[in-house]
Amino acid sequence: MVSTSNFGVKARYARGVIVFLYLFLLPHKTYSQPCSSSCGKISNITYPFRLKHDPDHCGNNLYELNCLNNVTVLKLYDAEYLVQSINYNNYTIRVVDPNIQPTNCSSLPHFFLYRNNFTQKDTNSYKYSFRRSNSTFDYSDRIDLSRPVIYLKCTSPPSNVVDKYYTDTTSCLDEHTYVIVGDPQLGILQPQCRVKLVTLTSFWVPPPSVFSINNIIGNVSYIDIHKALGYGFEISWMQASCRCDYCYLKDPTSEIQCYDFYSRWMYLADILFGFVVGIIRGLRELAGMNNNSDYVNIGGEYVGAFTGRYVLPWITVRIMLGIILFSALLIYKYRRRHASIYENIEDFLQNNTLMPIRYSYKEIKQMAKGFKVKLGEGGYGDVYKGNLISGPFIAIKMLKIKSKTNGQDFISEVATIGRIYHSNVVRLIGFCVEGSKRALVYEYMPKGSLDKYIFNKEGVISLTNDQIYEISLGVARGISYLHQGCDMQILHFDIKPHNILLDENFIPKVSDFGLAKLYPIDNSIVALTAARGTIGYMAPELFYQNIGRISHKADVYSFGMLLIEIASRSRNLNSHAEHSSQLYIPFWIYDQLVKNTVTEMEDVIMEEINDVLKKMFIVGLWCIQLKPIDRPSMKKVVEMLEGDIENMEMPPKPLLYPHETIQENLDSNSNETESDWPTSYSEEIVTNPLLK
Repeated sequence: MVSTSNFGVKARYARGVIVFLYLFLLPHKTYSQPCSSSCGKISNITYPFRLKHDPDHCGNNLYELNCLNNVTVLKLYDAEYLVQSINYNNYTIRVVDPNIQPTNCSSLPHFFLYRNNFTQKDTNSYKYSFRRSNSTFDYSDRIDLSRPVIYLKCTSPPSNVVDKYYTDTTSCLDEHTYVIVGDPQLGILQPQCRVKLVTLTSFWVPPPSVFSINNIIGNVSYIDIHKALGYGFEISWMQASCRCDYCYLKDPTSEIQCYDFYSRWMYLADILFGFVVGIIRGLRELAGMNNNSDYVNIGGEYVGAFTGRYVLPWITVRIMLGIILFSALLIYKYRRRHASIYENIEDFLQNNTLMPIRYSYKEIKQMAKGFKVKLGEGGYGDVYKGNLISGPFIAIKMLKIKSKTNGQDFISEVATIGRIYHSNVVRLIGFCVEGSKRALVYEYMPKGSLDKYIFNKEGVISLTNDQIYEISLGVARGISYLHQGCDMQILHFDIKPHNILLDENFIPKVSDFGLAKLYPIDNSIVALTAARGTIGYMAPELFYQNIGRISHKADVYSFGMLLIEIASRSRNLNSHAEHSSQLYIPFWIYDQLVKNTVTEMEDVIMEEINDVLKKMFIVGLWCIQLKPIDRPSMKKVVEMLEGDIENMEMPPKPLLYPHETIQENLDSNSNETESDWPTSYSEEIVTNPLLK
């Protein structure tokens, strides 16, 4: 059984809870009840507005209105304005100055009101503008609800330039008062005018899509302006707080929303801006231009100031030291590399007893007469005409510095041509090595290079068959001497018409030893790190190791191609041939020799192949055999050219790999040895590098 005392305690406790809930819920219920009141023509006054005598739970005290003589009044900055309408859809209320009389144009506003009034910190209940959702981050996204109307007192009329913006009020006020509608631009306000009164109107406010709210309205009468003042001006009570204080009124729902992009990215932009401002301030303090240590609370400014004053100078010093040390390292490496090149050349010159004379650069310049007469240019340097002190003409080649060759092109020329003397090899008279200046002094060849005589250039004398035979024999003797006439075997690797020079008597001389290599006489096989020579004259073994090793037979192949070009007076590859059989001249020559028929070539007509030309063709075809073992030596070539044609056998038809296969191997070879590839490999220089 439950005792009576316990039941009484529980009953009293239950009654207490009921009373507490009643007292707690009653105000909430009362507050949530809708409040609506009216005053004059303004009906249904509801939240956030309230009338002065409405119950306490109605509306917001910040938006309290007063009802005087059945007229709704809004108190704004110690001034009382008559309420004309309230629009709850777009959060605006329209009011008018009580002193404006619609039928009396001489009536002026009683209160001074400008937009700057709305920026005061203690009066933020109303705003004169808001943002809309369809706007961007420029001024066009701000919708101003009114325009300023400015009354001016002028001692004299405004100038003709700006008078269209000034409205004369003589018909209603006096001749010294003018009105401007809108925000005046710089230069529109005249110095003889003073501001008398400012108020607002919303009569001429365009729709939100028009970005001309602040433009001045001109060419209107004062009667129209006074009517606009009677219309009144709108202000907004839209209150919202967003991050970075950026909210907007969304059309058409009239919802208040925040810009997510602005709140995220512009917040970071503010921090970045403060950081930059802080850096500038820190640098100014470091320079003694600003001793104020107080910082405005802009995001990142304090960190930026610390960075500008302490961190940035430290980083700058380290960067400058790094640049200086890096520059010193580059200079050191550059000087060391070039010093090593010079040391290689100097060591070679000191350890080799040479016949050529060593000249100074000053002497070279004097002999070349200041390098005024240029004979030609090539991949390894330019050639100038000069005179020895004793009188004879000379050709001076000024070599270009190529760091990849490490001076080997200079050493090759001096080491080869400097140690020999032969009537069919161009003579090296002297040289110059002075710092980065390098020069080679040769005997002068007045007739120039062979290529301009055998390829029928205009204005050049044609050579007879006997002349081309003697030239061919002389070249063969010169190459044979290089291979077997010295204590060292010299391989030229660049035999071609361009490198055969002619003296005044058309005696040929082999020149341009920039690609030459020296090997012992008994060494029949040579080693190369890269192919060298000129396309069209290079031996196949330079590309294909499976047909034979590289040896002096590479020069034999080049001479064979040269010999066929001399005898046919045509380039071996005839790109203008009428028939495919004439495309590669050696094949066509072979067919003609076999047929023993009358021959006709481009630019050259021979009535018949005489014994001299036939002998040259046969020797040339022997020299261009695909495999090195099938080619004769240069000594044997000289014997064949000097011998009778009756004792000569017809060689097999030369074999030639397809051009596509050659090109494929060329690409592979060039990828492996690109750094060592000589300039003359790419193409034949048009102008002789030694002579004009």
